[in-house]
This record gives sequence, structure tokens and C-alpha cells, in this order.
Amino acid sequence: MKKKLQRIAGGLAFALIALTAWVWWGPGPLRQPARVTIPEGAALSSATDYLYYAGAISGPRNKFYYLARLLGEGDPVQAGEFEIPARASAAKVLDIIQHGRPVTRLITIPEGMPSILVQEKLDAIPGLTGPAPLPAEGSVLPNSYDWQRGESRAAVVKRMQAAMTATLDQLWATRKPTCPISTKQEAVTLASIVEKETGKASERRMVAGVYCNRLRIGMKLDADPTVIYPITKGKPIGRRIKRSELAADTGYNTYRSPGLPAGPIANPGKDSIAAVLDPAPTKAIYFVADGTGGHVFAETFAEHQANVAKWYAIRRQRGEM
Repeated sequence: MKKKLQRIAGGLAFALIALTAWVWWGPGPLRQPARVTIPEGAALSSATDYLYYAGAISGPRNKFYYLARLLGEGDPVQAGEFEIPARASAAKVLDIIQHGRPVTRLITIPEGMPSILVQEKLDAIPGLTGPAPLPAEGSVLPNSYDWQRGESRAAVVKRMQAAMTATLDQLWATRKPTCPISTKQEAVTLASIVEKETGKASERRMVAGVYCNRLRIGMKLDADPTVIYPITKGKPIGRRIKRSELAADTGYNTYRSPGLPAGPIANPGKDSIAAVLDPAPTKAIYFVADGTGGHVFAETFAEHQANVAKWYAIRRQRGEM
């Protein structure tokens, strides 16, 4: 009788082990892939609830929790959004939230985007949390950045600013003594003007060369985007600049006084910063649009006037004047 009871007990134990193994390593309840968001600071117990309500594990909820404590690794749960495959076992689900890579998305900051538009772009992403800070102008490096659902907007801005700091440090170490700027902030300020003045990558160093020449001889920069900045904080003005605005003393009006404006007028890209730190060797101090999206450059005012006349003729032909 005793041996019979032992065989029964052994059989039950084997069946229990087999059932546990099936529950833990067998196929899960998801019929199709699902995403589960685990918030920052969540422990295994609360993460179990998120998994259960997403349908990634079957009930009762505490079954997954206790099996995870018994059979899983003791690593902490990660925060973020995770992709759970269809029919993923409980063991697989635990591994994903402990060691898997969270789902990431991208936000792209174009070259020359002002900080007010960076802030608005972050505010428009519903998957981020918290208020979007207004970054200091010129402190964000234009690029594509990944973000995770539930991440704070402030954290994303911090990464953008860290990227700018690292890039500026790297470029500053290789600067040439051909432009009369003495600080990294001045480099970013001038680069933001270069960024706004030309959309052609091939022209950046040439435009930078012109402005460096003007700074060197004490000539006004006469850059329209600097006049617009205090009016719209860098957003498109949507009209022609008024005479009163060209005469206004705002700290940014480069038509009013020589030298750099009070600060950057946008977030310049890496190439524009590099152009300012290594401008093209040129004697040109003037440039004007050439009708093709680029510019034509001149060393003398007489040459410049002839170029301006050609540009006006193009505009009249287009019906713009």
C-alpha cells in the first residue's frame, strides 16, 4: 500500500511539474502580436497587471508572478513599450520585459529649426509625458532621435542638447583661425545665420566665408533672418520685412549695427557649424540670390549691384515685383 501511495505521489508530482512546464514554456494566449507599456519604476508585480490586461499572459494574474519568481531570472523589469509576439510563452514574455529592447520611434529635427518649433513638435507627440521645455536657442543638434512611449519630453530634449554639446566640442577642436570668432557660442550663432541664409549644402562654407570677412572688417552682416527672429522666434514671417523692423534695435538686427546678434536664431546643423569653423577662402563680402536656389558672390559693391540687378530682372520676369 505504501509503495502504491508513493507511486501515486510520484505521478502527481510529475504531472504537476509537467503542467508547470507547460504553463511556463508552452504557447501563450496572444493570437497576434501586441504591445505592452511598462511605466518607469514598475516592479514585477505591477508589470504583471499590465501584461494581463494586454492579454499577453493568461489568468489568474498571480500565477505568472509566482512562476516568474520561481522559474525566472531575478533581473529587474525594464520601463518602456515592448512588442510581445503571438503565442509567446510566459517565459518569453518575462525575458522580453527584463532583457528585450523597447520599441523605439523617431523624431526628426531638421537643420535650422528654431527651438520654439522643437518644443511644439515634442508637444505634439502623445506618447511622450510631461511638459516640453523650451530649449535654449542653438542648444539642440538637428538629427533624428529615438524615443520610447512613456518617456518624458524633457529627457528627449536632454539627449538632443547632449548631442549638440558633443558635436560642438568635436568640431571646435579642429577649427581654423580663419574666422574672427572666439567662443563656441559665437560659432553656433554665426552657424545659425549661415543655416538660414542658404539651403544649398555646397554653399555653406562660401556663405560662412563672406560673413567671416564682414566680421573681420567691421561691416554689418545685413542678414534678414536676424531681423525676423525677435518678431517670430524663428518661425516664418509670411510677409516682407517692414522698414520699421529693419531700423528696430532688438539686439538681433544685423542691419542696424555690425557684429553678431545677441545669440543664435535657430538650431544649426553640424555642417553649418563646420563651415563657420573652416570657412571657404574668399575675398567676397557680398552675395545675392541667383534664381536657382543658390547665390552669386562678389568682392566689390559694383559687382554686387550688377548681380542684384540680374536678380531683380529674374523676379520681375516671374511676376514677383
